[in-house]
Amino acid sequence: MDSGFIFEPPSDEEIEEPQSEYEEDQGEEVDVEKPSKRAKQSPWDFAAYSESVSDEHFRRRTTSVDFKITKSLQQRSVPIVDNDHSDSELDQHEDYKPEDEDDFSNAGDTKSFFAPADGASFHANSFMELNLSRPLLRACEALGYSKPTPIQAACIPLALTGRDICGSAITGSGKTAAFALPTLERLLYRPKRIPAIRVLILTPTRELAVQVHSMIEKIAQFTDIRCCLVVGGLSTKMQETALRSMPDIVVATPGRMIDHLRNSMSVDLDDLAVLILDEADRLLELGFSAEIHELVRLCPKRRQTMLFSATLTEDVDELIKLSLTKPLRLSADPSAKRPSTLTEEVVRIRRMREVNQEAVLLSLCSKTFTSKVIIFSGTKQAAHRLKILFGLAALKAAELHGNLTQAQRLEALELFRKQHVDFLIATDVAARGLDIIGVQTVINYACPRDLTSYVHRVGRTARAGREGYAVTFVTDNDRSLLKAIAKRAGSKLKSRIVAEQSITKWSKIIEQMEDQVAAILQEEREERILRKAEMEATKAENMIAHKEEIFARPKKTWFVTEKEKKLAAKADKASIEKGKGSGNEVTSAQQAEDLKIKEKRKREREKNLPRKERRKLEAAREMLEDEDQVDKLQVCNCIVYCV
Repeated sequence: MDSGFIFEPPSDEEIEEPQSEYEEDQGEEVDVEKPSKRAKQSPWDFAAYSESVSDEHFRRRTTSVDFKITKSLQQRSVPIVDNDHSDSELDQHEDYKPEDEDDFSNAGDTKSFFAPADGASFHANSFMELNLSRPLLRACEALGYSKPTPIQAACIPLALTGRDICGSAITGSGKTAAFALPTLERLLYRPKRIPAIRVLILTPTRELAVQVHSMIEKIAQFTDIRCCLVVGGLSTKMQETALRSMPDIVVATPGRMIDHLRNSMSVDLDDLAVLILDEADRLLELGFSAEIHELVRLCPKRRQTMLFSATLTEDVDELIKLSLTKPLRLSADPSAKRPSTLTEEVVRIRRMREVNQEAVLLSLCSKTFTSKVIIFSGTKQAAHRLKILFGLAALKAAELHGNLTQAQRLEALELFRKQHVDFLIATDVAARGLDIIGVQTVINYACPRDLTSYVHRVGRTARAGREGYAVTFVTDNDRSLLKAIAKRAGSKLKSRIVAEQSITKWSKIIEQMEDQVAAILQEEREERILRKAEMEATKAENMIAHKEEIFARPKKTWFVTEKEKKLAAKADKASIEKGKGSGNEVTSAQQAEDLKIKEKRKREREKNLPRKERRKLEAAREMLEDEDQVDKLQVCNCIVYCV
């Protein structure tokens, strides 16, 4: 890697190149501090990253859940939802009073491992004070960014010097721009005659990767810097082609990036200069840890590493010590982790009323929080059921969880962003980093498992100084988290009591809708079984027609197989259930590492076998996996029919 890229600008000619391009566009000198009269650009654009969902359903010969809901509503003889607002009983509010005064201390310690950051300033009047080039200043102006946030003012000057940084700030404080702007500034002085992947940005979710990629492209729109998106759910071939062209920046999720490094030709990280870990604590959860450590191992040791998150856990501290060199720890607004514009409420769900939780939610969403609402569900199945209930109740909602295709997930975000739907029902996939402007309310239908998850969920609202509401449903099993929330919110935490008359009304409506919900779920099961059978038939036809070509391809290798991922996830869930109050006793990274070693030993033994025997083993494994999946589907189908 060229040492000149890291600290020294190459020559005056290369520095002036983006300036001359800027002047050609403008025709004369322009003061970048002067506010532009043109409309601000939106940094996010989810629609451009995937095929349309209607085309996908046509190709897969399936129908959308909205189509099924509409058909069910048309078949309904008498409307169930009563629009009569005769229930004039209003919800009640009262200050939350804790049942006892247990002490919950968060040991915030400053490690001697970190270098002192005495010279860091958390204040700047404009982006011009941060020594950024004119193309980037022009992009900031186009996006409507006028004054740097505290984390941006502190991080950008230090990142430009090549220092390793560990940054934390409240949600919605502009952490993405804090690492994107200095990285792009340094790339303006890269050796352009030597194309290479110089920056790798890792995110925990596909949607966050799409958002980061979209924002970097908007900030780099007046430069010649190229950015590539590498995530699961999108075309592997297109991503492989893009990686071979050696883009300057790669935004990726860990699993797909490792897949390309192992199986794509001419893709490596030998010239990497900057590694950025966004939402680092989430990256280390549920099996991500082994992948992150592997990617860190594949990166050159002589690099700049930046790590960002709104919350920093003990696992993150271990990663910091492993991958960062004398890092600076920047904590913007450390005493104000709770946005001042956020109103926090709890709805107590007593044990005898847990069966009416859906009715409580529909009551709130039908008369109190009616638009721009994100609802967090605990499981994918619960999120899908809520989506059906909302549709049957004539409430416009979209769903976002892991059981959807990538096209469906991105379309849900785009519909919610453009306010074509009022509610986004999601799992924790949407809890990290997503910056959807205008979210007014976050409802935690399923209580988050810990305070860290709560902070990230409610961080989807009250961003960048805007007002927002956070409503959390709390059952008797969630008392410990309720105490932690009460301590965090202080005297501002309110308790909401939903009107009994409204809950009773919606309970009756949900009871009447159960048959329609069951019919829609049954239709979806039948579609899945038919589609699986078609896929198996197509696969068999391709194996017969293109047998020689398929067997001639090099065998793909996996860092962690699907079976190993499932085993690690099961072990992790079991350990969480055993020690819910024991803190950080989960060792999913070690389990994933052990599984990886076992898989490597298997591969080494199989390498010595003749080619035909290797292919027989692979075919036998595939048949066993397919039989297991078909058996599960048949059992589910039989149960449904028996019921």
